[in-house]
Amino acid sequence: MNSTALSSNPLYSTGSFEPIERVANRLVGAAFSPHRHDTYTVALTMAGVQAFNYRGAMRHSLPGQVLILHPDETHDGHCCDQAGFVYRAAYVPPTHVQAVLGGAELPFVVNGVSTNPALIAAAFNMIIDCEGVEDPGAYEDALYDLAQTINQEAGKVATVRIANRTAVMQAREFLETAVVSGARLEQLEQVTGCDRWQLSRDFRALLGTSPYRYLQHRRIDLAKQLLREGATLADAAHGAGFADQSHFGRTFRKAVGLTPKEWLRSDLFRTIIL
Repeated sequence: MNSTALSSNPLYSTGSFEPIERVANRLVGAAFSPHRHDTYTVALTMAGVQAFNYRGAMRHSLPGQVLILHPDETHDGHCCDQAGFVYRAAYVPPTHVQAVLGGAELPFVVNGVSTNPALIAAAFNMIIDCEGVEDPGAYEDALYDLAQTINQEAGKVATVRIANRTAVMQAREFLETAVVSGARLEQLEQVTGCDRWQLSRDFRALLGTSPYRYLQHRRIDLAKQLLREGATLADAAHGAGFADQSHFGRTFRKAVGLTPKEWLRSDLFRTIIL
C-alpha cells in the first residue's frame, strides 16, 4: 500500500490572507481513514476513480470532476481498483470564502462531487493555474470565482443590486495606470471607497471581466507592443509587469490562444488595431 505525495506547497502566499495548502497525491492500494478538515477541500481527480464516504453515502469522483467538501465534515478516501487514483487539491479556509460572500451562510455542496463546468473551471484555476504565481491578485481572482460558483452549486440565490458605475470606472482608470506595477483589490477599495468584493462583482457586471483579468489583458497588450518593437520574450515579459517568462507564457496563451512564439510566427503579429 502506498500514498505518494507528488507535491505539496503548504506555504502558498495569498497576500493579505493567511497561506493555503495545496497538494498533489497518488493513492495506490491504500486508504485514508475517516478524518475532517477545518477548511473547504477543493479537489480535482486527475486519474482513476476516487471513492469516499461522505454524509452517509458512498461517493465517486471521476477524472475531470471536482470534490467540494464542507469544513468539519467527516470523510475518508480509498481506491476502487489496483490502479489507484491521482488528485490535486487546495484547502481553502472558510474565512476566505466569507470574505467574498460578505457574511452570508457558508454554501454547502450536498453530494460533495460536481460535474458543473463553471465550478470545475474555478477549481482548476484555484488548484493549478494559481500555483506558484507570486501575484496575490491571482489568488483573489480565483477565490472570488470559486466562492461564487460554490454558492451557485449550493443553490444560493445572489442578491440583485444596481452596480456602482462610478466606482467601476474609477477602478478601471486606476488599473490603466498600474499595468506594470500591478494592483490589488485592497488598492482599488482605497481608490474608489467601495468594498473590494462588491467592487469586484460590479466590475464583472459592467465590464464583463474581473479587475485582475482586465489588468492581465492590458499587460498582454503592452507585451504585444514591446514584441512588435523588437523586444525579446524575456524583456517583453518583464516590461509588461509579469513576474517571470513562464507566467507570461501561460497568461498570453489564455488571452490569445497561442503561445508568444506561435503568435510571433502568425499573421496576428502583423495585425495592428487602429
